[in-house]
Amino acid sequence: MKLHELQPAIGSTTAPKRLGRGVGSGLGKTSGKGHKGAKARSGGGKRPGFEGGQMPLTRRLPKRGFTNIYRKEYAALNVEKLNCFEDGADVTIDALKEAGLVKQVRDGVKILGGGELTKKLNVSVTKVTASAKEKIEAAGGKVEVK
Repeated sequence: MKLHELQPAIGSTTAPKRLGRGVGSGLGKTSGKGHKGAKARSGGGKRPGFEGGQMPLTRRLPKRGFTNIYRKEYAALNVEKLNCFEDGADVTIDALKEAGLVKQVRDGVKILGGGELTKKLNVSVTKVTASAKEKIEAAGGKVEVK
């Protein structure tokens, strides 16, 4: 078999509909669109959500709240999870990603005060709660907020 001998499988391709080519073709006159109406017009049809002139569902339902476009989303992490690091280790965002504690950083990492910390660590992240800072410093570590 040569490249110029290749053909699609029999029945896998069909000829395009030849619209408006006379009555004998079966698709003459109105070209399969019937008589008048929105679907018979060029560019015809109804937009998504159109309910025949009835007030659409999206407009009938009440609207509430708003989305703050300036909202920051932090990857949250409890202080007890930091016990997986060795004593005296530097805990950065990259170190947290390597350890698998944080998957998506988004706008930064925030350390929360859940649980207890037994290791002395140098923590350098985006945000730290007051209780988490207290626990890290009580264990002999340092906190640096970027």
